[in-house]
Amino acid sequence: MKLSKLAKTLKPSATLAITAKAKELKAQGIDVIGFGAGEPDFDTPDNIKEYAKESIDLGFTKYTAAGGTNELKEAIIKRTKLDYNLEYKKNEILVGSGAKHVLYNLFQVLVDNDDEVLIPSPYWVSYPEQVKIAGGKPVILEGLQESGFKISKKQIETAITNRTKILVLNYPANPTGITYNRQELEGFAEVALKNNLVIITDEIYDKILYKDEKHTSFPQLGSDVKEKTILVNGVSKTYSMTGWRIGYAA
Repeated sequence: MKLSKLAKTLKPSATLAITAKAKELKAQGIDVIGFGAGEPDFDTPDNIKEYAKESIDLGFTKYTAAGGTNELKEAIIKRTKLDYNLEYKKNEILVGSGAKHVLYNLFQVLVDNDDEVLIPSPYWVSYPEQVKIAGGKPVILEGLQESGFKISKKQIETAITNRTKILVLNYPANPTGITYNRQELEGFAEVALKNNLVIITDEIYDKILYKDEKHTSFPQLGSDVKEKTILVNGVSKTYSMTGWRIGYAA
C-alpha cells in the first residue's frame, strides 16, 4: 500500500514509542522509570468508576452528539466558572476524544495551506505534526535552558510574519513543567492582539502545580483576550482518566 506524500513527512510519536518500550521492559521484570506519556500514577477515583458502571447498567451506551452531551458541557461550564471565573455558553464548548483529538480538530478548521503556527519549545511532540497535517507551517520558538526553558514576548514579536495565524501556548508545559506568571502572559496577549493572532492555550496540566504556583488561565486576561483564545483542557491529568479520552475546547 502506497502512503501519501503528506503521510511520509510525518514523524511517529516519540512519546508513545518510549512508553511502549518502557512497558515492554517492565513486562520482562526490569525496574524502569518511564519518561514517556504524561500519565498520573494514581488510578481513576472510585466515585468516578462507580458512576461510570452505574451509567452502563442504566443503558447510557447509545450514540451522543459528536460535540458532547449537554450534561457534559454544563459540567465543563461549571468547572471553568468555579476554577477561573470564566463564563461560557454551551455552544462555545466542543468535546472530543481527548485533548489531542480536540487540538487536531482545531488545526484542521483554523489552518490554511502555508499558514504559520508559533510553537514554543521544548514542545509536546504532536503539535508540529498536527499543524503539518492541516497544511500549515510550524514555527518553533526556542525556549533555552538559560531562560528556564521559557519563551519571551520579544521572541513572539520577532517570529511573526504576514503568514502567522496562531500562537500555541502550553503551561504548565509538557515536557519541562515550566509555567508562566500573569505578567508574562499579559505580554504574550499584548503581542497576539496587536497582530490579530488566534491563541490556542493547552492547559491540560493546570492542576499539576508545585511550590505554591498559581495558574492563570489565558482567557482570564480580559474579554478581548478571551475572544481570541481557545482554551483546551480535559480530564486525563487532573482526574487520572487518561484512557477515558475526554477533552474539550472552550
